[in-house]
Amino acid sequence: MTPAPTFQPLLDALPYAALVVDAKDRVIATNDAATQLLGWQAQGLLLVNVLRQPDVIATLDAVRGGADQSTARYLSRKSEGRVFDVVARPLGAGQVVLSFVDVTAVEEAGQIRRDFVANVSHELRTPLTALIGFIETLQGPAKGDAKAHERFLGIMLDEATRMTRLVDDLLSLSRVESTERTRPSGLVNLAELMGTLKEYYESQGNDHTIQLDVQTAQTSTVGDVDQLRQVLSNLIENALKYAPDTPVTLRLEGPVYARELRGEALKLTVMDQGPGIDPIHIPRLTERFYRIDTHRSRAMGGTGLGLAIVKHILTRHRGALKIKSALGQGSSFSILLPAI
Repeated sequence: MTPAPTFQPLLDALPYAALVVDAKDRVIATNDAATQLLGWQAQGLLLVNVLRQPDVIATLDAVRGGADQSTARYLSRKSEGRVFDVVARPLGAGQVVLSFVDVTAVEEAGQIRRDFVANVSHELRTPLTALIGFIETLQGPAKGDAKAHERFLGIMLDEATRMTRLVDDLLSLSRVESTERTRPSGLVNLAELMGTLKEYYESQGNDHTIQLDVQTAQTSTVGDVDQLRQVLSNLIENALKYAPDTPVTLRLEGPVYARELRGEALKLTVMDQGPGIDPIHIPRLTERFYRIDTHRSRAMGGTGLGLAIVKHILTRHRGALKIKSALGQGSSFSILLPAI
């Protein structure tokens, strides 16, 4: 069927997919965006054979019944995971124009927000439940038991400290996200920063040997020194926690060409000789609250937000994080920062 000539220029000018349906529910005009979305040329076909989603078909009846517009949700079969709002508007004589507005990003943001609230609620509920249980026990059966008081109060302090760490990390993540679009302007000497952190963690009395290996004369980059200290501290602490009784190496090298940055970069690496990470987990390590071993992570004080904070800080610095690991072969976390 030949499209109505008055429709086509308008449809072709629209920045989103659109099509026109006549009074008999037959598609009489489409644009290229609609053809790409649907995966075939719909012109001349009945709409029910094109979309096959009852909610979308129902929008035609709504606007023909007098509504100024009607909206339905459309889930793309061709591009799995993409979600569209289909808006139907009457054109007169029973004709209706359908426009497809991509709301995938909005849906994903909403899901991320819901998941985030659920995760935070879960993380706080566990220690709060423990605190309430111990308080009730101390007020009741163990009211006069001095030994129980001492033991339970110690556990309560641990749980309260855990909640404090979680709140601190949530606030830190919020601050990092709020400045993510603002490029830092300070000058940071990475060799000096790494040396300071080496001395600090060695002074904490742990059993690790921390080695500093600087293989470049160019040691400075543009950045926020406090945020880069936070990044390195997070990676060093993870190595100390999860790779006990093994040496940890801090290495600075470059400039090297970094494909991720499409240019020259300084490369900072924190390496350990611990048990390593199954490669199946690596793509998800920077997700909020993702843990390889939930029980072990919580027992060691982890909140599941550390690497998410690292990711956002490096995004602000136009940098990147690369993770290499295998079971039984240790782990390597590399930071790529633009070279001056």
